[in-house]
Amino acid sequence: MKLLVEILLAIFLHPLVWVLCVINIVGRGDMSGVKKVLWIVITFFWGIGPILYLLLADGSFW
Repeated sequence: MKLLVEILLAIFLHPLVWVLCVINIVGRGDMSGVKKVLWIVITFFWGIGPILYLLLADGSFW
């Protein structure tokens, strides 16, 4: 259920979700600096970027 809510947020409230993703990415210790920058750039793309972060990088918004 949480995943569905996060996907809907990613589609409709992208600016808010992007900020939440960036906060989560910066706080992760399991990623290198290059990976963090790459995921921040990927999540910038409207709708699909945050969804890819959720599904492929085991990320979350909160």
